[in-house]
Amino acid sequence: MSDGRGSRTADYDFALPPELVAQHPAGRRDESRLLVVHRDTGALEHRHFRDLVEYPAPGDALVLNATRVLRARLLGTRDKSGGKAEIFLLRSLGSDRWEAMVHPGGKLRPGRRVHIADGFDAEILETTERRTRIVRLDSGALSSDEAIERFGHVPLPPYMHRGDEAVDAERYQTVYARERGSVAAPTAGLHFTPELLASLEAKGVRRAELVLHVGAGTFKPVEVDDPAAHVMHSEWFTISPETAATIAAVKASKNAVWAVGTTSCRALESAARDDGSLPAGAADTDIFIRPPYRFRMVDRLITNFHLPKSTLVMLVAAFAGYELTMRAYQEAIDARYRFYSYGDAMLII
Repeated sequence: MSDGRGSRTADYDFALPPELVAQHPAGRRDESRLLVVHRDTGALEHRHFRDLVEYPAPGDALVLNATRVLRARLLGTRDKSGGKAEIFLLRSLGSDRWEAMVHPGGKLRPGRRVHIADGFDAEILETTERRTRIVRLDSGALSSDEAIERFGHVPLPPYMHRGDEAVDAERYQTVYARERGSVAAPTAGLHFTPELLASLEAKGVRRAELVLHVGAGTFKPVEVDDPAAHVMHSEWFTISPETAATIAAVKASKNAVWAVGTTSCRALESAARDDGSLPAGAADTDIFIRPPYRFRMVDRLITNFHLPKSTLVMLVAAFAGYELTMRAYQEAIDARYRFYSYGDAMLII
C-alpha cells in the first residue's frame, strides 16, 4: 500500500447491485460458487464450494466456529397500548436476564412489559449506557431457553428484506452448530455439508472447532474516515485444549491452518501469542484486523462477501492485500456472485 490505498474507510466502499444481495439460500449448501484468490500470483479462479476438497493438503487443519444461532427476535405487543414491539436478545446475563435491543425504544422504558406468547412475557428492567435494555424473561412453566426456541424468530440480517421462514431454521445454522449464543450465523460455514466434511477428513484434513458467539455489531459499518477511530464491538470466544493441541501439531508439521470465516480468524488471531503458539481458554475480543496486520496463526481463509466499509472487508484486505481484495470483489460483482450471509464464498490461499 505504498500509495496509501486501503488506509481510509472510503477505500472500502463499492457499488453493489441490490439484486446481488442473496435473500434466500442456494438450493444445496455446497453448490454455492467459490472465488479462489491466489495471493502469490494474483490469479482468480471461479469454482463451486464443493471443489474446496481439492485445496487443503493432508495434515492441514480446518478451524470451524461451532456457535449456534439463537432465535433471538422476540415479537410481541406492549402491555398498555397493545402496539407492536420487538425484543432482540444480544447476550445472556445468567438466569432469566438478557441484554437486548428493543423497538420502539421510546416506548419500552424500565417497568414496561412485552407480551410474546401465552405464558411468555419480557419485562424491561433498566437502560444501559449503550441504550440497550436489560430484560427479564418470564416464561412460566418453560425455561427461558425453551421459550426462546419455541416462540423466537431466526434473526436474519437487516439486508434480508423479509421475515424468517421455515427454511431458515435449518439453513441459517451450520451443520456443525452446537453451542447457542450467536445472533448472526458464522456464514462461511453455511456452505459445508456433512458429505463435504467427510471428504475432507478422508483426505487427511484435520478438523478443529472453537466457539465465537457472533454479536449484532458484526453488521455495523465503519462510520469514521479513519478506521483507527472506530469503536469495535466485543465478542466472546473459547478455544478448547483439544483444538489448541491440534493446531500446535499442524504448525509443528509446517502444515496450514484454515480459518473458516472471519469469526474463526478473529478468535485464532486474538488468542495467538507472538511466538506463534495458541493457548486454550476463553476471553472477550474486540480485535480489529485491518491493513497492515501480521497474521500469527491463520494461513488460509474461507469467507463470504462482506458489506462495503465494514470491519470484515478490511480483515479480508489485511489477509489478501488491499488491491487484490478490491479486484476480487469487482470480479465477483461482474460475474454476478451472490453477496452476504446467504451468498457465495471466497477462498484466499
